Amino acid sequence: MSALFLCSVEEKSAACPLAQALAVPCLSYECHRFPDQELRLTLPLQDSAALPATVVLYRSLDRPNDKLVELLLIARHLRRLGARQLILVAPYLAYMRQDIAFHSGEIVSQTIVGQFLAELFDGVITVDPHLHRIERLEQAIPLSAAVFVSGAPRLADLIRDNLQQPLLIGPDAESRQWVESAAVRIGADFGVCQKVRRGDRDVTVELPDLPVNGRQVVVLDDVASSGHTLAQATRALLNAGAATVDVAVTHALFAGDAVELLKQAGVGNIWSTDTIIHDSNAISMAPLLAEALTPLLNVPLD
Repeated sequence: MSALFLCSVEEKSAACPLAQALAVPCLSYECHRFPDQELRLTLPLQDSAALPATVVLYRSLDRPNDKLVELLLIARHLRRLGARQLILVAPYLAYMRQDIAFHSGEIVSQTIVGQFLAELFDGVITVDPHLHRIERLEQAIPLSAAVFVSGAPRLADLIRDNLQQPLLIGPDAESRQWVESAAVRIGADFGVCQKVRRGDRDVTVELPDLPVNGRQVVVLDDVASSGHTLAQATRALLNAGAATVDVAVTHALFAGDAVELLKQAGVGNIWSTDTIIHDSNAISMAPLLAEALTPLLNVPLD
């Protein structure tokens, strides 16, 4: 099938290996921000060139608000040019954590953003979306081709290759699915902490009832944002006698001084996948994303 792969300039290091795995050309578009914060987008397309029937757009949705406008403008423009199939590869998918209203008047953004993406694209592929109270991605993004893969197996292999008999710890109950799957893959012990959150940066962590003295521990989760939960878990583990504590996450948001906070808490290595471009990236998700994307590219168009 004739296809084109588009990505932002800043994400070429993660996007181009995926395009290469699919044997399709990878082209980057430019984004200029005017003083009034409006965006000017320029696609690498010749006016006279025929557009392939399928276009894959790679855009990870960390710092999502401007990027959602990018998706709107690019997708609508490509449809006007004649694109028949648009597929979004969004390795990090924003607004998935806001899945219920905790207080009167709160907007549940998960399904609103999901519907927005479904109206623009024919398929969406992501990595480890935060689906805490739903079972399937299509419940948030109403598309039959709403697909996700997990970074946990790739992180598990990295941990196995770097540590001997590691103990994997999840910082809260929501992390169990990723910690357990990683532990099973490499035959490691695991446990999950209990977390009490009082605010974005006010959390306490209670360790599971497991012996940690002298162990090489890895705190594993899907997302690292402010870093406070991971830092609290690290301090508790070191106080309990852990020999070392490393951190492994799928999505390296690391807002503000999160990395410095983790280092001050005593974290050794910080490992992440390349779903979000960050200095901690140690794993490419291109092989798994290519496996997920290939069947969509091979679906005949009507």
